[in-house]
Amino acid sequence: MAELTVTPVAGKRDLGEFIDLAYRVNASDPNWVPNLRSEEVEKFTPGRNPFFSHARCQLFLARRQGRAVGRISAHIDELALALPLEQGMGPGTGNWGAIEAEDETVAKALIAEAEEWLRGQGMNRALAPMNLSVWEEPGIQTMGFDHPPMVMMAHHDPRYSGWIEAAGYQAVKTLRTYDLDIRKETPPLIERIVASGENNPRIRVREVNLAKFDAEAVIICDILNDAWSDNWGFVPFTDEEIAYTAKKLKPLVHSDLIRIAECDGEPVAFMMTLPDLNQPQMRLNGRNGRPSPLGLLRLLLWLRKPRRADLRVPLMGVRKRLQNSRLASQLAFMLTEVIRKSAVVKYRGERAEIGWILEDNQGMVAIAEAIGGHVNREYKIYAKAL
Repeated sequence: MAELTVTPVAGKRDLGEFIDLAYRVNASDPNWVPNLRSEEVEKFTPGRNPFFSHARCQLFLARRQGRAVGRISAHIDELALALPLEQGMGPGTGNWGAIEAEDETVAKALIAEAEEWLRGQGMNRALAPMNLSVWEEPGIQTMGFDHPPMVMMAHHDPRYSGWIEAAGYQAVKTLRTYDLDIRKETPPLIERIVASGENNPRIRVREVNLAKFDAEAVIICDILNDAWSDNWGFVPFTDEEIAYTAKKLKPLVHSDLIRIAECDGEPVAFMMTLPDLNQPQMRLNGRNGRPSPLGLLRLLLWLRKPRRADLRVPLMGVRKRLQNSRLASQLAFMLTEVIRKSAVVKYRGERAEIGWILEDNQGMVAIAEAIGGHVNREYKIYAKAL
């Protein structure tokens, strides 16, 4: 077999190979969704993605006879280093991710190179995969390969998890998504809980104001940072990341699908629901991430008026001080029900996907199951001492 080399990505040409490799390796997988190439370039470019303002990162390419056959990122999030070790990240913990490989030999070499880089940066533990942060595409898929992911979720080669385990990694967390038929009526008990909340003058569930979406995004992220602060793997959003995320999500945002719950006039909970961009993207985007002009136009038109759109709930949260109260579950059910009705009536949706949800997040698991959700995809995060 030809000699395999792994070298750091240096310059635009290498970055182009790093980006393009994912499209080529996954081209034959009908359930892999090709993101826009321009989005992928931005993701891995310091100065354009605010993740790099608090992270060190090195990308690597594996080649045989000059041909790219694999890729990986190695990175260290300074914000994550400051967190308690028992919360998932913590001192001495680095990450790698964005792995794509043609075979196990390539994967093994890439992981070894990422580990060596992390050691050189003073890390003694790898928590992986992370592509790039816990807020983007954490984990490697281990279940649900027979259908495409929804927007902002990853789809991986089924072989990858075995290759990671063979490199000495132990699974530490499982992330799950829950599939829900939103056409089904809400269970009577939940209907009564929702009705009780609607009759409570202290509670108000409102749409986000698109004309002031930047300000609304600040409110949502403030609740999120508070609600998730004790969660495993949590890393706080910075102000720059809040602004960046608001700008990126704005084309997908519809006021009736993102709701904020207020109690006594204070925003205390939210639910973000997005139309599944992956469905039209699979039809209209080129397999190389470069849609034709007509395909791009159709994609933009769909974004303006998504119809027959299934939906994903990527984020929701209730302020920490309320999380062990009956009010927390009531607000969650109220948000879920009002958004479900809009999704069915206005967007003619049939399915929703909730998550990801940590396997041991009992509160969120209970809510997902109470409204009829069942697990349809799983991702695992692994750890290894370096």
